[in-house]
Amino acid sequence: MIKPHIIILGCNFAGLTTARYIHAVVKGKADITIIDRKSLLTFVPNIPMQVLANVNPALDLHFNFMSFLEHDGSEFVQAEVTTIDPETSTFFYQPNERPGHPVRKIKYNYLVVALGNRLAFDKIDGFNENGHSVTDVFLGNRLRNYLHNEYKGGPIAITSDVFHQGKSDKLPKNMPVALTACEGPPVEMAFSMAHWLEKNDKGKTSTIFLSTPAKVIAEDAGETILNQLVPMMGKMGYNYQANTNGIKKVHKGGLEFNDGTTQEAEIAILFPDWEAHQFLKELPFTDDMGFVITDLHMRNPDYQNIFAVGDAASITVPKIGSLGHMEAEVLANTLGKELGIIEGDVKPMEFELLCMGDMGGIKGFYMRTNEWWGGKESHLEMGFTPYALKMGFKQMYYTLGGKVPHWGLAMSEILGDHTFI
Repeated sequence: MIKPHIIILGCNFAGLTTARYIHAVVKGKADITIIDRKSLLTFVPNIPMQVLANVNPALDLHFNFMSFLEHDGSEFVQAEVTTIDPETSTFFYQPNERPGHPVRKIKYNYLVVALGNRLAFDKIDGFNENGHSVTDVFLGNRLRNYLHNEYKGGPIAITSDVFHQGKSDKLPKNMPVALTACEGPPVEMAFSMAHWLEKNDKGKTSTIFLSTPAKVIAEDAGETILNQLVPMMGKMGYNYQANTNGIKKVHKGGLEFNDGTTQEAEIAILFPDWEAHQFLKELPFTDDMGFVITDLHMRNPDYQNIFAVGDAASITVPKIGSLGHMEAEVLANTLGKELGIIEGDVKPMEFELLCMGDMGGIKGFYMRTNEWWGGKESHLEMGFTPYALKMGFKQMYYTLGGKVPHWGLAMSEILGDHTFI
């Protein structure tokens, strides 16, 4: 009997976790192939910590996952995905380890799109010359070199551009709409940067200007947490501005916002719009912005053999890793039921924001809430335990090769919810 072939496009956080969860469920009853343009995973959440510590993020934030996939018996191909033909269940790819390969194709029985997103820095006027960020190793090192070698103590602006969320009448009803892709990183950057400034006698909290295009920073954290967080940051001395409507231009010395206001800045740390990959925008199973439409079992309603997880999925808002982890488990179980391995109903995706961030000084913050989706859970804690949780997650992820145990997030919730400042 020929085994079904499961293709997973993408092998960063959502893709790797999904690949390993699927293997754990289906084991030898399906062949699994993973495609990614690179053979290393970048542990992006910890780049800001390396930047402030003056350590090249490439030294320990490039994770080699190959041995874990090999152990599972999954095949990995390093290649660029060029397009997908859902009518013939075929996808096209170009091996990119060395230039010059022809485009090839593979048939699939099930396809999982976990390709993440495209960060639209090129849509921010002046970013190339005057902007900074911490979203990859290149930008992390650029900011690191400026902070530790050139910074003169001037204002530091931290802000997000507007996120253009996809729409479709085929998506689950009553999904919330976000004006930013994810503002956990800007909040974390503001906290840890203030500690770095004071520790190095470069400035203080009032040196930092934090702003958002939305009505309030980190809107997905829910009203209960924000009623604690925003006044707290004001008392700590942060300069804060909401409703900027996004970034119009970054120039040497400052920012212009779409609401007509300006902000002086020696350093502008920016988080751009998160876009779908261009080839996805042309396909019939994506929303109007190119993100893959799924139901709450991560399955496309029109093409039943196509799934999506992580940032590439339309329902993943905010674009945060903990949602991708939850989606990976739902998807793996859904495929297990499809293949006759799991009996009974599979629990659909239930949204919950889980965020752990660095505050400097071996302290961190922890947020767990489902309030934005209409739930009643809301927890905000600050102290040593959230920092330990953040660092422990990285170690667990590396040790287990992305297959964080099912109790991993639950244990984080138990510890985080009961942290005392």
